[in-house]
Amino acid sequence: MTAQDMRFHTDTSTSNGTKHVSSRSQSKISSNGTNGHSATNGTPSPPKNGVSSSLARSSAHSFYGHDREEVTRLLIQGLDDLGYHGAANKLSQESGYEVESPTVAHFRHAVLQGDWTQAESLLFGSEPPGDGGGVSIHNGDPRGLKFVDGVDKDRIRFQLRTQKYLELLESKDLGTALMVLRQELTPLKQDRTALQHLSSLLVNTPDGLRREARWDGATGESRQLLLHDLSKSIAPSVMIPEHRLASLFDQVKQNQVAHCLYHNPTSSPSLFADHVCERSQFPLRTVLELNQNAGEVWAMEFSHDGRRLATSGQATDVLIFDTSVFQELYRLTDHTDHVAYLAWSPDDTHLVTCSHDRTARVWDADSGQCILKIDHHGPSVVTTAAWSPDGQSFVTGCLHGDHRLCLWSIEGHQIYNWSVNYRVQDCAISPDGKLLVAISSETQIMVYNFESREEEYTINLKHKMTSITISRDSRYMLINMANCEVQLIEIDTAEIVRRFLGQQQGEYVIRSCFGGADQNLVISGSEGRSNSVFPTVTITLTNLVRCPSLHMA
Repeated sequence: MTAQDMRFHTDTSTSNGTKHVSSRSQSKISSNGTNGHSATNGTPSPPKNGVSSSLARSSAHSFYGHDREEVTRLLIQGLDDLGYHGAANKLSQESGYEVESPTVAHFRHAVLQGDWTQAESLLFGSEPPGDGGGVSIHNGDPRGLKFVDGVDKDRIRFQLRTQKYLELLESKDLGTALMVLRQELTPLKQDRTALQHLSSLLVNTPDGLRREARWDGATGESRQLLLHDLSKSIAPSVMIPEHRLASLFDQVKQNQVAHCLYHNPTSSPSLFADHVCERSQFPLRTVLELNQNAGEVWAMEFSHDGRRLATSGQATDVLIFDTSVFQELYRLTDHTDHVAYLAWSPDDTHLVTCSHDRTARVWDADSGQCILKIDHHGPSVVTTAAWSPDGQSFVTGCLHGDHRLCLWSIEGHQIYNWSVNYRVQDCAISPDGKLLVAISSETQIMVYNFESREEEYTINLKHKMTSITISRDSRYMLINMANCEVQLIEIDTAEIVRRFLGQQQGEYVIRSCFGGADQNLVISGSEGRSNSVFPTVTITLTNLVRCPSLHMA
């Protein structure tokens, strides 16, 4: 597909959104040739009297080092995305460029209208009649559209024909559907398991079909989603990715934020100026000290709404503060030994605490009353707890006994016992509710499917770990290591993404967490009376926030 293929015809232009077809695209498809197809086969008509002045201007120079055609086509697509279709038309006419060729527009239309024969012909091309007679029904480039290098074309055919097959089943045309399965899908020799699943759908009701295939039908979003997937395999110069200009703006903002060492605001950076956060905007000074806890503070957590702060530690009491004035709301006194861990429920109505007195307790956060005591952990201290996303159950972990990793209902009933043989140091449930991750007091990370309770995989590290937390998007886990290191690990791949160095850790349990407006910071406690703050994109130590006891910075 050459640059000239993108030149404008007065009756051919279209936007690139898979869920939006502009009036320009509609008029192109309906006004060109027989049956709504272009008679030009994607080749532009030559301009009158040679090259127009607008085309001469457009080819005279680049746009500040950028390809003029690319910039113009992106602007046309962006104007269509914004709803300024008249302005998009005007820019196409004045520049001589269009977003995509008529062949691409017809392909898009064929997919969205369910014309699968035409869609496949336009995508892959077809040979014209060999004897020179007759009329070809093909309305695009006989070579088809240009693909991204390395694309498996049979996989693309399989996607198209699968949609065709499902729509035939939905319309109860079982004979034709069976023919497509045998003669069009099977010869492609794709995933045998997928073929078997498709075959199993033959005997089904339309509702059952949509449920079993996880597919919303021909009138749903399935065609748009198919077009979106197919577009990823087509060369972007031919079929610009949808909403490309907005995507580039996102990348610009993300890059600026990534290079902003002290970034912390909640608002999105402006496109009008280069983004930078001053060091003075970062919380580096202690503004309040809370000294109501007796002894060392081992655990603290803000409620999700930010209105309360719970703290615990060496003493037996758990304190809850009102963060509007940082006055003590409740002092929870039922534990008889150190309280090593606590966690708020997702809706902030309950607080679970874990103690060396070998119990876990659940408290009503509004009254400060203990409503549940879990004392089935045998001779072991309870080290950790994690709430399920719905707040109706929670997991506890301990070092010894037969209930080292257990799931409990809010009423105190044991739902599941993983019966592990390692000492559970800490655990976390991913915010999407799909995974439970537990770390041992040694060097193992165990990842479980929280829905099926089955183990997914195990990671063996070189050093002991002290804590784990999972990012808000459920993509990463943050592990504190006893060798003065914090590791950021991608959950899907189990790969170490980054290592953060600088905090001191040896004798005590040190915890880290994600912080900042967009969780773009890693904040870790540290021995030696200091905290460490790291940007998640770089490995630069930004500052040490002095923390002699429990300080609010």
